[in-house]
Amino acid sequence: MEVSPAPAPASDATETKGLKPLISLYSNCLWNRVRRFLPASDSNFLRKIPILAGAGGEARSRKRRECLPLPLPFNPLESSGVSTEASRVFDVLHDMLEHIFSNLHNIQKNLQFWQSRAEGSNAQKVKFMVLERGPHAFIEGAIQLIRGCIAEGSSIQSISLSASAHISERITILTSLRCSLATFLAQVYMEIDKFGDGLVRDPENSLPSLLIRINDLFFKLEASVGHVHAMRQVDSSVEGSYSVPLLFEKLPEINQEGSQWTDCEIKDAINLVYQNLHKLDSYLSSIVCKHRKPRKVTQYWIRYTCGAVGLSVCSVWLIGHSSLMGSPDIDNWVREARDSTVSFFSDHVEQPLLSIRDELFETFRKRHKGMMDHEEVQLTSNSLHRMLLAFTEQTKGQKFPENASDQEMLEIVMARYEEELTHPIQNLLNGELARAMLIQVQKLKLDIETAMLELNQILRANEINFAILAALPAFFLSLILLMVVRAWFKQDTRAEGRGRIARIQRRLLVVEVEKQIMQYRTFYGQGMEKEAQCVYGLLLYSLDRLYRVVKRHAKATGEWKWLSEDIVDLGKPSLQIGDKLILTTRMVRVYDCLLPSLKRQ
Repeated sequence: MEVSPAPAPASDATETKGLKPLISLYSNCLWNRVRRFLPASDSNFLRKIPILAGAGGEARSRKRRECLPLPLPFNPLESSGVSTEASRVFDVLHDMLEHIFSNLHNIQKNLQFWQSRAEGSNAQKVKFMVLERGPHAFIEGAIQLIRGCIAEGSSIQSISLSASAHISERITILTSLRCSLATFLAQVYMEIDKFGDGLVRDPENSLPSLLIRINDLFFKLEASVGHVHAMRQVDSSVEGSYSVPLLFEKLPEINQEGSQWTDCEIKDAINLVYQNLHKLDSYLSSIVCKHRKPRKVTQYWIRYTCGAVGLSVCSVWLIGHSSLMGSPDIDNWVREARDSTVSFFSDHVEQPLLSIRDELFETFRKRHKGMMDHEEVQLTSNSLHRMLLAFTEQTKGQKFPENASDQEMLEIVMARYEEELTHPIQNLLNGELARAMLIQVQKLKLDIETAMLELNQILRANEINFAILAALPAFFLSLILLMVVRAWFKQDTRAEGRGRIARIQRRLLVVEVEKQIMQYRTFYGQGMEKEAQCVYGLLLYSLDRLYRVVKRHAKATGEWKWLSEDIVDLGKPSLQIGDKLILTTRMVRVYDCLLPSLKRQ
């Protein structure tokens, strides 16, 4: 049985009612004090901040992203000699381009994914439909395959056809959205280029006309996107289909035919532009979300599931061998791993480095020891020389010079030795056989000492080589680790990177720009104005991507001033097509950030 709470006392309600006016009074006083520290209402600070209504304020609160500059004689965001009215309109124009480029990038990214899936084989399409759309699609696909096997039908063929329809629908919707948004971008950019000089010289007369034209372009976009909306309503298999059409706010009738607008009217017009941008963002994000590519977690859910299961099993196994369960296995393994690491470090890092240090910094000590070994060999050689000299003088019965050759005297000894061997027993006791044998033993000792001295010198000369060989495992391990860390930091998978792949992607962006310029010339020459505007908008989008990815590299090499001017010139409608093609050819030959990798030259 539930007990209902007791009603609040009347005194509490009275205190609550009395606190509200008090809180309101103090908040108003606090706000008035804050306003005293702000500049006056006629200053540039407040004039640059229009009174944004609803969603417009949210649109301007975003952090401004770097994008393709406006087609003006100067950069209005970096210039201080710009009027307040012009500065406000330049801000809203820059935000418009930023919103359009961002939405185009989102559409293009998803469209490229579906196009890559459409180019795959039937087996790849079946794999995508069954394995790369999450557990629910996996269960449905498995059931369909089992039913097809039982009914002896072509279940794989039906799944392939379903995948083709699934992919084709998304490609159609995203392509139509991209074309509509690219056409809107081209029209806005052309209007800005048309009114650019007027905004700088006479902003009072140019601002109203430009805002009216932008408002008209919004309604053209509404009609173009309405076609996509109608197509989705007629034939769409996407769950949760977006049913509310895109409706922009219309510029109120505020002296649209006159040349002078009040500051309040300009603020209202700017607020209206931001409201329309917010509606456009909401509509496009809703449609793209329904037709977007699956997330990484959805595409690789089987890998992640197996990894999670494996991690869980491994965790249970580790807990079973840990001290929490009373097992010393993990402690023993950690101790053995630590001992092995210390031993590896000592054998392959510390000891080789110490050997190299000893070889480099203790040369004098080793040289002195080598001199002593040489003196011992010299003593043995002198003793052998005296023995040969005494034996030869006694055998020949004549005086030999002190500098007589050992080889010459050794021949005399060997000749005498051969004679003595004819009667070995007799000559061993009464002859010179024993003396000749002792001389040969001394000669053998000298030969052995000489060979040992040479071998010792060879080993000492190669001590550094042996130390380097011992340090090679640690060196290769460090090199592999360095390469892995370098590849992780470089991140060459994107065009903003530093390596060869990033350079290739930047050059491919220039190739894409050149291809779109030629397509624009073809459509424009055939009188296909709508298609030409769409291609021109895609050209501006490619230039925006190129502008963003090369900025950091061009600034590092000091080329940014000229390269940015060339990119802006490629987007200007007034520049001839032939000049643009010449400009793209020059860009890939001159600028360092667009040159091919040095390894491929």
